[in-house]
Amino acid sequence: MKSSSRKRSRQPAGAKAVADLMLAPAVVMLRLPVMAAEAGGLARRGESMRAISEKVAAVTEGVAAAQLSLVDSFSRFWPEIMTGKTPSLLNGVALERSVHAALKPASRRVKANFKRLAG
Repeated sequence: MKSSSRKRSRQPAGAKAVADLMLAPAVVMLRLPVMAAEAGGLARRGESMRAISEKVAAVTEGVAAAQLSLVDSFSRFWPEIMTGKTPSLLNGVALERSVHAALKPASRRVKANFKRLAG
């Protein structure tokens, strides 16, 4: 039996993504002085464009991840019926998985931005 160096978290599946998204206000506060310097012509324009492009990319990735999650749930529908389980499409599990998949890209970006801007 292998021993894992990582401890398993007892948090629900999407709790980590939500916890990372809690850093969003801090990221905004860290970005404001940089964006103000850009607006005043004191700094090279870059952070504003980076912020916008990251948001567009995160939304696009999130929508794609949510759709793929739902497609996966659709593909499991009949096998779940045949094994006597309640289909995830009917009990809300599919929607929950889809929402968590949609939040992951934004969560990763917020966490990376916090580390970059704070450090």
